[in-house]
Order: sequence, then structure tokens, then C-alpha cells
Amino acid sequence: MNARNVSRRTALAGALALSLAVAGSLASACHRPPAAAETTLAPPIPSGQVWLTETQVKEAKIAVEPIAEQNVDDTILTSGRVTFDDLRVAHVYSPVTGKVVRIDAQLGQRVKKGQPLAVIESPEIGTAVSDLHKAEADLIAAEHDFKRQKELAEKHAASQKDLETSEDNYRKAKAEIERAKQKAYLLRTGGVNSVSQTYTLTSQIDGEVIARAVNPGIEVQGQYAGGTAVELFTVGELDKVWIIADIYEMDLSRVKVGSRASVKVVAYKDRVFDGKVDWVSGTLDPSTRTAKIRCTFENTDKALKPEMYATVLVHVEERRALAIPRSSLVRLGDATVVFIEQGKAPDGRLKFERLPVAVDEGESSNWLPVSHGLEAGQKIVTGGAILLSGMLSQ
Repeated sequence: MNARNVSRRTALAGALALSLAVAGSLASACHRPPAAAETTLAPPIPSGQVWLTETQVKEAKIAVEPIAEQNVDDTILTSGRVTFDDLRVAHVYSPVTGKVVRIDAQLGQRVKKGQPLAVIESPEIGTAVSDLHKAEADLIAAEHDFKRQKELAEKHAASQKDLETSEDNYRKAKAEIERAKQKAYLLRTGGVNSVSQTYTLTSQIDGEVIARAVNPGIEVQGQYAGGTAVELFTVGELDKVWIIADIYEMDLSRVKVGSRASVKVVAYKDRVFDGKVDWVSGTLDPSTRTAKIRCTFENTDKALKPEMYATVLVHVEERRALAIPRSSLVRLGDATVVFIEQGKAPDGRLKFERLPVAVDEGESSNWLPVSHGLEAGQKIVTGGAILLSGMLSQ
């Protein structure tokens, strides 16, 4: 084989190898995956919005309702204190100073008017009886002297000065016996035994012994002794109680006698007591600018105790207003917001947007009147708003 043939065969082999390489490269290009730049990206979610699929909404139990006008039970929220009906309670003090020698009434006991509560031994009993007898004797002596001086004066046997002095002494004696009788009368409102010098405290009304601040052997201060007397017994009825509350001047015109009132106390968190306003004060407290109101409540089971603090709701006129459920309100820092459904996003998910809102949170109703920020017909999230607030990116 000559050199020319060898060269030709070598050139043909190289061309064939080049053709095979190009064909392989084209085949590889046909099966190459698309470039990353050609991949479709999800649209960004704007600040203050949450996008969820219908499945996610269902699983999160998010409820949506259109905003509309509602019957808002307008109420005034305030604080109050439970007290006795003052016509159905008696505060028993001792009129004499002395030592308690016997207790006749126990806590919780029912007593009748005039029934003994305790017996007090007091030297004031003997003093009061003695003062009355002495005043009676002094009055008789002064009366005799005045009559004698008057007869002598008529016969010109006594001076006018002696007659006037005798008359003055007679008048003083009459005044003294009135004082002694009055003191004896005050003591006789209980039970007095002048021989043993004991005084029996009695109940002024029918009722239950609610409080007792005395025990046998204790020294007690009398009301008329010039010191500070201590209440020894409280007798009263708790089947009807009062609650005294404060109403600000701005709300005073809306509260009327007969308005319905509701009360909650800490001891019974899930219970609401219903009563009515039966008195509105005619004056304001100059320091707090509030007026006192009194509400009466039936208390047959004695659940309300005097001196309990209470949350008082005074129900005034009902009105129609654009309102949202209390459950839709969310607090984010200092802001009060709600979530509104805004239709579907470009990728088909449901859009929920956060909106600031102003409502009257002083209302006790489940519906809160909207001041501004929302319009009728908007779809507001009434359940799951807290969950949506946790999904916000900003």
C-alpha cells in the first residue's frame, strides 16, 4: 500500500470520529434539564397579610362572618360593694361599761326582737338607779322649799331674793330628774337588774346573728361613757342586700331608678346576679366626680356577703349599631386589630389582612360597636384571629 492511500484512510477516520462526537453532543443537549431561571416562583406575601389554602383554613377552624348592624345592649361598667339593707340590720352596742358575764346568742342563730344576746355586769346600773332616786328626793325637797318661800313671800315674811333662789333650785331639781329618768329609760330598753347590777343586751329586730365581737369576761365600753364603743353583735337578714356603686358624671344622665343591674363577684366567677337600681344620689363626690347608686338584689341563698367587692353592670337603653363580635378583637402591642378576608391571592389561596379598628370596649355585650376602621359587608374573622396574628411575618 502506497503512502497516498494510507493518508486518505487516516483522514476519513478522523472525519468519522468528529461526526460521532457532534452527534453525541446534540443528543445530550436534547435531554438536558431546563435552566433554573426557567422555574416558576411563588408571589411574595405583602406585610400584614396571611395567605392560607382552604384546607389550612378548615384545619385551623377559622370562622368568617360579614359585618352588620347588631342590637347592642348598652351598659355602664363600674365597681361596687355589697352592703346590708340598712332597714334589715341592727348593730348592737352596750349602753353601759362593764364586764360580759354571759353570752346568750351564738353566731348563725335566729333571734326574735327583744331576745337576749348577752349579759353585762356594770356598776353604772347601780349609779343610774341611785341617781334617779336622789333626783326624786331632791325634787321633793326643792318643791317643799319653794312652796314655803312662796307662802312666806305672800305674807311679806320672806324677801323676793329668797323666793327666786328657791324657785331656781326647784327648776334645777326638775331638770335633774328628767335627766336621770332619761338615762334610766335608755337602760330599760334592755333588761336591767338593779340588785345584781347587770344589763341584758337584746336584739332590736328579728334576724340572724351575723357577727359577734364579744366573749365572756371581756370588758366593754359603754356608748354613754364618753369613750369609743365597740359593736358587739350584728343582727340582720341577708335574703335581700344592697350594692353601692359609683357612676361617673358623664354617665349619670343614662342611669334611672328601675334600671336593670347585673353583678359578678370573685367568689362566683361563672354566676351573674340580677337586680335593679332603686336609688341615685343627688350629689357628686367632689374628689372623684362620681355619684353613688344603690342596687337591690334578692339573695335567698345568701351567696352575696356584706363587704364583698363586685363588678356592676348597669343596663341602660339598647341601640342599633355596626358591631363586631368580641372574639374577633386582637391586641398587638398598643394596637387593636381585626382580620378581614380579602378574597383570593394570585396562587388561589385565601387572603386575610390585618386592619386597625376602634371599638367601644366599655360595653359588656358580646357585640362591640365600631367607631371607625370597618364597613358593613366586610368579612371579619370571628374565630381563629389569634392564630392568624401568630402567622404574620411583620
